Amino acid sequence: MKKNVFYLLLLFFVFTACSREDLQNNSENIEVAQKDPLTAKQINEKINETIKTKGRFSWNESSDHFVWSAVFQGNKIASIGFGSSFDRSLTPDNKAIEAEILKVIEQYEGKTERTLLSSDQYLNQIDVTIEKQETVIALRKMKNIRYLEPADYRYFENEQKYGATSKSSGSSGCGFESTALSTSDYTTVTPNAKAPWSFTKHNIINAWSYSTGAGVTIGVIDSGVSPEQTLLGSSFNNGLSSGRTISKNGVYVDSIWPWSTGYDGSADQCGHGTSMASAVASPRNNQGQPVGVAYNANLVTYRAASNVVLDGYHEQNGVKIAFTELGNNTSVKIISMSMGHIFSVGKIEDGVKYAYSKGKLIFCAGGTSTSFTNFVGVIFPAWMPETQAITGVKENTSNQRCDVCHSGAEIDFTYQMERASGNSIPVLSYYNGQTDYVGGSSVATASTAGIAALVWAKNPSWTRDQVLNKMRQSATYYPTPNSDYGYGNINVLQAVQ
Repeated sequence: MKKNVFYLLLLFFVFTACSREDLQNNSENIEVAQKDPLTAKQINEKINETIKTKGRFSWNESSDHFVWSAVFQGNKIASIGFGSSFDRSLTPDNKAIEAEILKVIEQYEGKTERTLLSSDQYLNQIDVTIEKQETVIALRKMKNIRYLEPADYRYFENEQKYGATSKSSGSSGCGFESTALSTSDYTTVTPNAKAPWSFTKHNIINAWSYSTGAGVTIGVIDSGVSPEQTLLGSSFNNGLSSGRTISKNGVYVDSIWPWSTGYDGSADQCGHGTSMASAVASPRNNQGQPVGVAYNANLVTYRAASNVVLDGYHEQNGVKIAFTELGNNTSVKIISMSMGHIFSVGKIEDGVKYAYSKGKLIFCAGGTSTSFTNFVGVIFPAWMPETQAITGVKENTSNQRCDVCHSGAEIDFTYQMERASGNSIPVLSYYNGQTDYVGGSSVATASTAGIAALVWAKNPSWTRDQVLNKMRQSATYYPTPNSDYGYGNINVLQAVQ
């Protein structure tokens, strides 16, 4: 017995020594063909060219030099996903793998300090500092690494600086405007609330006889909620919307530096998140304001980013954290996010998969065009199989996208949000007692998440797949999805009967 133990220990030390020797040999043998990094302009041009020719861009399919260039141009911060799974709890040796990765980095970088920026508690994902191209090459050869990506490369910011359309910047989705509503854009319902015109088109008002979303909790990942809008605060739980709760969270660090810490709170500083929370579940009471689709549902909101464009370390990290925390929140059944990127972000992908593995029904915006992304189809993470991709269509159609909305094979449902007049969906304004309009695939996504809450509240014992199947069966194109618009518009009355 003792001999066996001795031989096992000997084999372990021999194997470990060989591994270290291999690493040392590798560090000596790696040759760099192209020593200078590409410029941000060159990187963006290549990304755009790839999307236009292949339909999608992936860091995993890019060369070592290209990935290193983007890491170099992005504060020298890299995001690494490792292990056979995204979930730490399913990877018993996750700490050993992480240690081995850090050892390789330290060996090639020639330093042992300030290498690890963050290590995720729930995901097999870390953020590290890397300066040398040789380090990127060595890491991407490791079998335990699922992806290595730049963690702070700002595509949109660089596109505005160097892109062909740099003079006309894209929209961040932000705005603090207040607009008086046209009387033709809503129906007054008891006790004195404004039901948006789209509710009639989707048969939502009639569906309220069967379900109002009571007992279902929806997570909204966005820019937060206005502290000045009492209907999404102290008056959230009143009128016909009594007996529910709203919880506001902040996981965004407002800094251009990746190594900065300290969340800046749950308060919306953009306006977009306030609009989305309103579309989902603003209260039904006698104050003469727009009501949400699921006006009796509970809300858990997250300020995860500064605006809808997930361009930068803290935006992407905040969204990842929001997905994992909502995944771990057993009261949450549905997650709605009307933000995204034109290419995949590994840590967000891991976060989405984590939330999905916990049984959450996830809705993501299919995309709303900006001046320099109108060549893109469905955006990330809406294209993921774990999410339901939603886009907006014109009034009385299921297959005519709104003027700024994206469409494509990954779309699952549509929502009517653009009138012939050009008006979109009435919502609460950032400011108390005021109203506004909001459009695009953003409001289509939030509204569809509200519809899911109505279906789930009517059938509380159902699984995610049962809810989803009922929504499909109640939509325009069931059982054969449209090639660009999925199952189309949902007849919500039919979905809750």
